[in-house]
Amino acid sequence: MKPIARLRSPLTLFVLLSVLTALVYLSVSRAYGYVGFGLDDAWIHQTYARNLGMRGEFAFIPGRPSAGSTAPLWTGLIALGYMLRLEPRLWTYALGAASLSLAAWLAHRLVAVYWPERRMAALLAGAVVALEWHLGWAAMSGMETVLFAALALAAFALPEERPDWLGLVAGFSVLLRPDGLTLLPFAAARLVWPRWRGWKALLHLLAAFAAVFGLYLGFNFWLSGSPWPNTFYAKQAEYAVMREFPLWARAVWRCELNGRCEPGVALLPWIGAQVLLLPGLAAGAVRAVRERRWERLLPLLWAAAFIAAYVLRLPVSYQYGRYVMPVIPALIVLGVGGVWELWRLHSERLWPRVLSRTWAAAFGALTLIFWGQGALLYARDVRIIETEMAATARWVAVNTPPGALIAAHDIGALGYFGNRPLLDLAGLISPEVIEFIRDEARLADWLTRQGAEYLVTFPGWYPKLTEAVAAQEVFRTGAPYSPAAGGENMAVYRWPPASTSANEY
Repeated sequence: MKPIARLRSPLTLFVLLSVLTALVYLSVSRAYGYVGFGLDDAWIHQTYARNLGMRGEFAFIPGRPSAGSTAPLWTGLIALGYMLRLEPRLWTYALGAASLSLAAWLAHRLVAVYWPERRMAALLAGAVVALEWHLGWAAMSGMETVLFAALALAAFALPEERPDWLGLVAGFSVLLRPDGLTLLPFAAARLVWPRWRGWKALLHLLAAFAAVFGLYLGFNFWLSGSPWPNTFYAKQAEYAVMREFPLWARAVWRCELNGRCEPGVALLPWIGAQVLLLPGLAAGAVRAVRERRWERLLPLLWAAAFIAAYVLRLPVSYQYGRYVMPVIPALIVLGVGGVWELWRLHSERLWPRVLSRTWAAAFGALTLIFWGQGALLYARDVRIIETEMAATARWVAVNTPPGALIAAHDIGALGYFGNRPLLDLAGLISPEVIEFIRDEARLADWLTRQGAEYLVTFPGWYPKLTEAVAAQEVFRTGAPYSPAAGGENMAVYRWPPASTSANEY
C-alpha cells in the first residue's frame, strides 16, 4: 500500500491525532518543569505493576498481596512494561495514546453503524474523541479511563452476530473498572431489542461474560476475601457525606456551606465543545424513536444509567469528573450523528447555510480551545503531584529510618518512591480502616495500636489528627503550586502525639 493510501485510512488519522494529543500534553507538562502523571492514583497502578512485573506478585507492598487496584487488567498491561524493562512512564503514555486511538476508531465505527451514509460524520466523531480534552488528560494521566471508554463503545459497535464477543467486552470492562458491570444489560439488550435473536445468542453472551467475571471475583476473593476490590468499598465510605446532598445538587449544581459551588456529576461530561452537540443529541434521540431505530438509544440509555449510578453512590466532581469521563465518547458519537442531520452546510438558502457553518466553526474552535486548555490543566496537575506527593515520598525515603511504619492518605507516590511499610488511611491496602474511615478519633486510636511512626497527609484532610501532632511536624513541601490552585502543602508528622494519649484523643 502506498504511503498516501495509508494516510487516508481512518485508523491512521486517529492514531496521528492521538499521538499529537499525547505529544502536546507531555510537551506542555515538560515546559512547566515536570513529567509524570496528573493523579497520585496512577502511581498506585505503577507500584502494583512493578511488583507484578518484577516479582510476580499482585501486591502494593512486596510480600503482602492485596486488592487495592480497581483495574487489575490495566495494572497487568503496565506490568508488561516492567517485564520488558521498558521505561515505565513512556510505556504507560504509549498505552494511553493507544487507548485514545482505539476509542476514536470505535467512535468512527459506531457512527458508521448507525449512520452508514454519513462518512464525514464518522470521521468527525473519531477526530473529536482523539482531541477531546478530558480524554487527552486521562490518557496521559496513567489511568484506565480511556481504555474503559473504548470498551464501552465496543459493546455497541461490535456485530450482534458475535454475542460471545459482546460478553467478553463486558467482562473485560469489569477488569478495568467495577462499573463495567453496567454494560452487561445493554449489551444483552442488543440481542433482544429490536429483534429477538434467540436464547442461544443470549446464553453465548452470558457464558462469555461469566468466564471473565468469574475469574475476576475469584481473584478478589483470593486477595481479600471480598468479591470487589477494596477501592470499591473505600471510595463509597470515604465520600458517604456527599450523598447527603439532594439529588438535584449531586447531579446538576452543588454549593457548600463555605460558598464554594461546582457543577454536579451530570454536567461534568458536557464541559467542552461537546455542549454544542446537545441539540443534535436531542434531535437524534427523537428521530430514533420516530423511526424505531431503538439501537441508537442504547448508548444514550447506558450513559444515563452510568451517570445516575454515580449520582446515587459516588457524586464526586474532583479531577474534572474522571469517574464519568467514559460516557463522553458515546455522547460525542450520538451528538455528532444527530447534529450532522441538523446542519445545512451546503443549503441553497442563506440563513440555514450561514447558521450551520457558524455552528460548525464554533464547534471546531471550541474543540481546539479546550484541547489546549486541557494540556495546561494536565501540566498543572502533574506539577502538583510531583511537588507534593512525589516530593514527600522521596523525602520519606531519605529521611526516615528503614522499616519505619508510615500512615498516609494518598499512598501512590509514597508506595512507589518511599520504600517503607504503610498504613493506608484511605483503606485501599488497609481495608480494616473502611469501617471508620472518616472518624478521626478511631483513626488516631488505630494508628497508635498499629504502631505508626509517621503521619503523611495534607493537613486539611484530617484537621484533628494533624492538630494533635502539629508540634511534631518534620517536613512540609513548601511548593507554591498546590496553594495557588486552592490546595495546601503536604506535611509529615511524627506519630503518636507527644502529649495526648489515644484514649484522650
